[in-house]
Amino acid sequence: MDASRLLEVRRRDFLVRGAALGAGGLFGPARNSVAAEPPPETTRIRLNKIRSICIAPVYVADELLRAEGFTDVQYLGDGPTGIGGLPAAQALAAGAVDFSMNFAAPLAVAIDAGAPISILAGVHPGCFELFGSERIRTIGDLKGKAIASPGLNSAQHLFLASIAASIGLDAERDLEWSTRPPEEAMRLFAEGRIDGLLAFPPDAQELRAKHIGHVVLNSAIDRPWSQYYCCMAVANRDFAQKNPIATKRALRAIIKAGDICARDPDRGAQAYLDVGFRTAPEYARQAMREIPYGRWRDYNPEDTLRFYALRLREARLIKSSPQQLIAHGADWRFLDALKRELKA
Repeated sequence: MDASRLLEVRRRDFLVRGAALGAGGLFGPARNSVAAEPPPETTRIRLNKIRSICIAPVYVADELLRAEGFTDVQYLGDGPTGIGGLPAAQALAAGAVDFSMNFAAPLAVAIDAGAPISILAGVHPGCFELFGSERIRTIGDLKGKAIASPGLNSAQHLFLASIAASIGLDAERDLEWSTRPPEEAMRLFAEGRIDGLLAFPPDAQELRAKHIGHVVLNSAIDRPWSQYYCCMAVANRDFAQKNPIATKRALRAIIKAGDICARDPDRGAQAYLDVGFRTAPEYARQAMREIPYGRWRDYNPEDTLRFYALRLREARLIKSSPQQLIAHGADWRFLDALKRELKA
């Protein structure tokens, strides 16, 4: 083995051991529970790459997943543009990936359409921000204005439809959708050619830093949005049923990674940049400081599904009742076990 290869092997071994020890220090006796468990049924796990930095725990979890017994950890997506929302949920349902973090509203739409996925836990609340031009001071001012969205059933479209429905606006009739990729939408918004834009981090941090528009709604701060999870951990249903030990281990790694992001935001920012997404490092670091990580114990994930189910039904984007969504698309067994195990 040549010297450079030997150094790489030693570096990876050091990182895996360090991740396991760091998680043990953060969560106390949980490390012994991991050692006492059977190994995962599969040593391969495939995860979504999504451009929004709010799913940084997925990338921070790389070494934690290896410490949990996964020797083949793959991040799959479309390169530096990583699309989330409904397309990511559909990829999960189709078995193209096994495990993911994704946004609550698109997951509700996917379950309503019969996607075989299982939501396992909430990871953190609010991350999206609604920006408006000078003509937009309240949510009600969106009526009749041009609003950017990457497309029908994108995360931006579904969250904006939920927001509109919460004050009685009809997303189809009252909003004028301008279908644009995120980067183009930001440019058009800066030029004053569209009036509203829902941004995920780190785009929101860039808009604020450049004083482009103003924040109408910040889901990390403003109620009721701040009281519900934005990003949730979700698995392919068949993967979770066939591999319950692997599923619990993967969820544990994601939850621990979320707490690491809360404790060490710069680590989360660097993990995001290392995956290959393009943004200014200062925006990534600012986003990681602002996203409320470490809150997976604080809210009830069922309440999140109920909240978005009601809003999306009002917007005529789903037909299922909240209880139907929960019955068909949620599995809290792993979360309940980890709550008992990972006591602060």
